[in-house]
Amino acid sequence: MGAAYLLFLLASLGCMVLLDQRLRLFFWHDAGRAAAVLVTGVLFFLAWDLAGIGLGIFYRGQTDIMLGITLAPELPLEEAVFLTFFCYLVMNLFLLFRRHFAARLQAADSAAERP
Repeated sequence: MGAAYLLFLLASLGCMVLLDQRLRLFFWHDAGRAAAVLVTGVLFFLAWDLAGIGLGIFYRGQTDIMLGITLAPELPLEEAVFLTFFCYLVMNLFLLFRRHFAARLQAADSAAERP
C-alpha cells in the first residue's frame, strides 16, 4: 500500500505519454523542445516547493499511501513525479487546445470566403 500514490502517478504519466504519442502533441512533435520545456517546468515548480518549504508554508504530511522517500527535507519523491505529470498534462492540453482553436479559425475563414 505504501507505493499506491506513486503507482497512480506513474500510471497517469503513462497515459499522458500515450496521448502524446497518439496525437503527436509534445514529445512526438518536437522531442528536443519538449524535453527543454518539461525540465524547465519541473525545475521551476521544484524551486517553488523548496521556497515554500523553507518559508514553512509547505510540509510533508504523513500518509500510508506514500513510500516515505524524501528528496530533501519535507519533499517526497512523489512530488517530483507529480510535477512531471502536471507539466506534461499542461503541455498536452495547451497543444490540444491550440490545435482545436486553429482548426476552428481555419474553418471560420473558409466559411467566410464562400459566396
